[in-house]
Amino acid sequence: MMSIVIPTYNEEKNIGRCLMALCNQSIPREDLEIIVVDGGSTDRTREIAAQYADVVMMQTSEGVGGARNDGFRAAKYDIVATTDADCEPTRDWAKSILKQFMGQNVVAVTGTLKPFDWKGMNRFEKFAYKSSFELSNIALTMGSKLGRYHLCGANTAFNKDAFLELGGYLPLAYADDVEIYKRIKKRGDIRFTDDMAINYSVRRIKKMGLTKYLYLLAKMETEVMVLGRKPMKGDYARENYD
Repeated sequence: MMSIVIPTYNEEKNIGRCLMALCNQSIPREDLEIIVVDGGSTDRTREIAAQYADVVMMQTSEGVGGARNDGFRAAKYDIVATTDADCEPTRDWAKSILKQFMGQNVVAVTGTLKPFDWKGMNRFEKFAYKSSFELSNIALTMGSKLGRYHLCGANTAFNKDAFLELGGYLPLAYADDVEIYKRIKKRGDIRFTDDMAINYSVRRIKKMGLTKYLYLLAKMETEVMVLGRKPMKGDYARENYD
C-alpha cells in the first residue's frame, strides 16, 4: 500500500487525466491513497480532484516542495510517492514502486520520464524534445549504476519516516528535488527502475524553450550538487504555464 501526493494550482485542464491514470493502476485502487494538495486554485481544480482523490487539502507551506511536505505529513502509508498534476503515471507505476521497496533499507525510488503533450510543436521541435529526454533517461540509468541519482519531484517515492525525519523538501527557489538527494542518500538505499515510468508534460519546457531549460538544468545541478549552494526560497506552486 502507498500514498501519492500531487501538488496543484489551477490545474483543471490536467488534474483529471492524472488522477484517472492513478485510479486505473494495475494494483487494486483500495491499496492507494491519493492526496491532492492545492495552493489556492481559482478554477475547478479542487472540484475535479474531489471526484477521484481520497484527500483534497489546502496547502499551508510555501512552494511546490512545501505542498509535497504537507501531503507527506497527511499520508497514512509508509511509502509515499510524488508526481505532478500534468503527468500521467503508466499503468504499472505504483506496482513497480512497491516492488522496489520490498528490498531492505530502501529510502527512495525513482524512475524515467516519457515526454508528451506536443500541442503547438513542429516535427523538428518534437524530435529535439524526445531526443533530450532519451539522453536524460540514459544518463539516469548510467548514473544509477554509479550510485548517483536524480530524484525528480514528478517521479519519486520515499519511505515516509525517512523523508519526514530529514524535514522533507527545503523551501528553495529551485532544485529542491535535487538537493534532497544529498540528504536522503545518507539514510539508506536508493533504487532506480525503468518500470517506474511517468508520462511527463513538456508544457513548462515548451514555454521556457528547450535551450534555456537545458541551461538552467545544468546550472541547478552545478549549484546544488557540486557547489553545495541552497538558492533563496521562492514559490512556484502558484505559476501558470498555459
